[in-house]
Amino acid sequence: MKFHFSNKNALYVLILIFIANLCFGQATNRVISFFPPDTKLYDNIPYANDTLKKHQLDIYIPANAKADVPLVVWVHGGAWMLNDKYADMSYMKKTIGAIINNSFALASIDYRYSTEAVFPAQIQDCNQALEFLYQHAAQYGYNKNKIALIGFSAGGHLASLLALSHNNQVASFYAPNAKKSFKINAVVDFYGPADFLAMLKPQEEHTPKDAVTTLLGASPVDRPDLAKIASPATYIDKSDPPFLIIHGEKDASVPPTQSKLLSSWLSLNKIPNEVIIVKNAPHYGEMFDESYIKDKIIAFLKNMLK
Repeated sequence: MKFHFSNKNALYVLILIFIANLCFGQATNRVISFFPPDTKLYDNIPYANDTLKKHQLDIYIPANAKADVPLVVWVHGGAWMLNDKYADMSYMKKTIGAIINNSFALASIDYRYSTEAVFPAQIQDCNQALEFLYQHAAQYGYNKNKIALIGFSAGGHLASLLALSHNNQVASFYAPNAKKSFKINAVVDFYGPADFLAMLKPQEEHTPKDAVTTLLGASPVDRPDLAKIASPATYIDKSDPPFLIIHGEKDASVPPTQSKLLSSWLSLNKIPNEVIIVKNAPHYGEMFDESYIKDKIIAFLKNMLK
């Protein structure tokens, strides 16, 4: 039996394939239920021109959004060696809903684990992802000139480093021949390390499994030069974007002094910033999704991306 496909038939087939792919993305995305109904999902988009799973991102667009909505880029935590682009969303559902309901698009990015490639691979990936998002803004429907970052723990470190180092043009932080067109307008940093040299532990406490040692490929005690290069605070200057910094009072993984130190350096360089120390809060969890924090984040994003 022979089948004849007209141009009209071909168009129908393409439409069906598009719908099937969209539905498959909805089915395999394990956090889409956290988003408001009718949120548009573009799933598992490769951003680095390769097939690495860790070089993918997701884009969530509000229903009936205008073509120039601002973009918030989500950078997950996990000690630089765990989790994926869905991480941290499960305890931040109110904030996710508020971001979409207030007409912000959201992109969530993956990056290579430190157990696969040591620093600066992770910041190279983040820079590539941001450049991809900048270059493809018209395709997905958001404003390439209104971009903010929100990061958690290791993701807070990467978001801060990404924003603070970008105007310094650190060559090793970019993939070969990478463009550097994008600009970051604001950063929301949840309990990210800011200065690895201010987190130094006794030599005997650093092991091959220590998260920072694994990230750097060496103990910060042995390689303070690497620790300084990888620290967001190293790159603070008067050209950096505003920060909203949020940290748990009882964080046993990243000392709250890290966020206070970051704030002090930003203030000394006259960069607008605010620190919220969440009373009795640990390193992560639903205490960071309280309404007053969510409202503070939305107000900050609206002010910086207006």
